[in-house]
Order: sequence, then structure tokens, then C-alpha cells
Amino acid sequence: MPDGDAAMMGSEVASRSLLSDQERAPDDAAFLSEVRAFLDEALTPDLREAGRNTLGVHSDLAACRVWQGRLHERGWVAPAWPRAWGGAGWTARQRFLFDQECVRNDAPVLFAGGIRSLGPLLIEMGTPAQQDRYLAAILRGDDLWCQGFSEPSAGSDLAAITTRAEREGDHYRVNGSKIWTTGAHHSNRMFAIVRTAQLEKRQQGLTFLLIDMDSPGLTVRPILGLSGEHEFNAVYFDDVQVPVENRVGPENDGWTVAKRLMSLARANNTPAVLVAKALRRATLAVQAAGETLEPSVRRRLAGLSVELEAFTRLELDALPSGRAQDSPDSTAQATPSMMKLIGSELHQRIAELTMEVAGPAAAASLAIRGQGYPELDTAALATARHFSLRAASVYSGTSETQRNLIAGQLLK
Repeated sequence: MPDGDAAMMGSEVASRSLLSDQERAPDDAAFLSEVRAFLDEALTPDLREAGRNTLGVHSDLAACRVWQGRLHERGWVAPAWPRAWGGAGWTARQRFLFDQECVRNDAPVLFAGGIRSLGPLLIEMGTPAQQDRYLAAILRGDDLWCQGFSEPSAGSDLAAITTRAEREGDHYRVNGSKIWTTGAHHSNRMFAIVRTAQLEKRQQGLTFLLIDMDSPGLTVRPILGLSGEHEFNAVYFDDVQVPVENRVGPENDGWTVAKRLMSLARANNTPAVLVAKALRRATLAVQAAGETLEPSVRRRLAGLSVELEAFTRLELDALPSGRAQDSPDSTAQATPSMMKLIGSELHQRIAELTMEVAGPAAAASLAIRGQGYPELDTAALATARHFSLRAASVYSGTSETQRNLIAGQLLK
């Protein structure tokens, strides 16, 4: 393919919608019209700027709170929740379209562990008291939740968890630690799995608890990422008391609860949309660089654009209304792992290309931002995003783990 054609193809694929007008169902038009009108009004320039400057899994927290408030007022802050619980009650296709429009309009990325993960779990498995206490606070943004799963010796192998919780009357006494806890320094709540018994199988004897981050004996210590940003944390428990009423599901059956939470979280994510956001930035960087780039860079951009198209097809097929979900065979069972694996690694390669396009300016630190050097500002962000995304093929199950899961399903 000639270099000019490659550049044009990459730009065209990256800049168009993930779902073209010809592919949308007739009912989509009214929905998209409503969404676009709302975004035009609610997304002020400062919120769009915060969305463009997002480095990790969420945007600037102050912008997140403003954006969540506007979504909550509109009734759209929890797209996957039933309307009876304050959600939008949208279909999976509508959620995909909404996320797509948010990306196209540079909306901030919410700090959304409570919305995407815990909220749906409590609606399904929580007690009435837990639902009354936590769900409305999640919607309003009063409660921010972090996830306490990984430990120094239990990353992808969560069955190796050793953080201990001993039952003492009406509470558990928790001792141990969690690591790589995203956003723990922002959160006032944590959902965690802890060990309450040593049973025959390692997956047994785990319990799912809801923990207040201001509990005596709980300490949060920062872990700085490669970009210098503070996103991860280590969390230590020293005789932390957690009421028994904060347990979700039966004691010693936390593995079942955690698996359901992860399933709900995957169902509420639209990874192709996030990758499209990265490709959009890469395309703008290539266009800005003009003829100074090696021809091979444009060919790589075109190739990544084609890969994103294929990834988007896979995600649309995997939606509840898609073909993959209707298939009973092992290929459908492997779909979540395929989505995680392909999405993470494609996202990383796009971020790496964007950093390379910046050239020598990519050595700039984030500290240079705001000092009157727009080119360095953009380059520093590109490098920081590249560094931040190195963790994408580790968290939520390493790429190696996902490949093993896919192989296990296909070999059944």
C-alpha cells in the first residue's frame, strides 16, 4: 500500500464512528439525537479539556464529580442499572453508542468502580440494608469505591489470597495487605475478598467484605507509576474491624461473589471505545507531524486502525444482543478473555506509536505542562499514557492468564 494511501486510510478509519450510520438500527437515531443534544449542552470546555488530559483509568477527580453530577441529574450516570434502582436501564447496544459519543466529545472518564462493578453486584446479591445504604450514595458520587483483590503474593492467582479476617461476634478483624489498589487514596470505601478459612480448595474459604477506608488500623501508602503519577496504592490492615453486616454473600463463598462481580464489570465495559479514543489521539499526532514522519509510521497507523475495526466487530458480536452470546460453544465462553487480551495489547501498541510520533519531545516530563510549550505538553502526555498503559496487560488478569483461559475453553 502506498504511504499516502496508508495515511489516508488510517485517518479515515480512526476519525469515523465505531458504528457507522449504515450499521445503526432505525431505533438508534432518536437515541443518538437525545445523547448528542445532552452532550453539547452539558460538556463545557473545561470538562472536555479534563477528558482530553486523562492519563489513567479516570479523569481529574474534580471534573469527575462535576460530570457525574450532571449525568446523575439527567438519570444517565448508571447506564446498566435498572431504572427501579436509579439507572438508565439501557440496552448493551445503547451503552456502547453512549460511550462512543462520550469519547467523540472528550467527556471525562468517571471514577466508576461503584457504578460499573459494585452497584450491579449489590442490586443482584446485596441485602436490602446494603442496597439502601450504598446504592444512592454511589449514584450521587458520595461514595467512591476501590477494589481490594490483589496482594503481594496473589495477583492473577486470587485464590492465593492470605489477608485474614477472623469472626469475632458481630464483626470481622482483618489483618494483611492489598497492593496495586487503584484510587484507594481517593476512595472512602473498598470492596475486598479476604480469607476466613483454610479449606480443601484454595478458592474456598474466601469472603467478600465492604470496608470503610477511614476504619482505625487501615493505612494507604502511594505507589508511583512509571509516569510519576499517583494512581496505585498499597493498603494495610492492622486489626481493622468490619461489621458482619458488611459481608456480601455467605461466609467462605467470596470466590463466587467475586466472580460474579467481575462478570458484571466486564458486561458494563466497552473496551473498543476506549481503544478508539487512543487511536484518535494517535491519528491527530500523525496528522500534526506532517511529512516529518517515516512512511512506516503511517502504515502502522493504518494497520492499527484495521485491527480496531475487527476488535469493534468482536465486541458488538459479544453484546447480549450479538451473535456470540447466543452460541453455547466454548468460543463464546472464551470471549471475555479475548476481549481483555486483544483490547489491552492493542491499546498499548497505539499508545506506543503516539509516543514515538512525538520524537525527541517525548522525553519531556509532565512537570513541563502549562509553561507555554504546547508541543512539549502534548508529547509529555503521550509518554505518560504509554507508561500508564504498561499495566493494562497485567491488571484484571495478565495476558498470559487470559491466553491460558482461552486455551482451556477451546480445548474442552
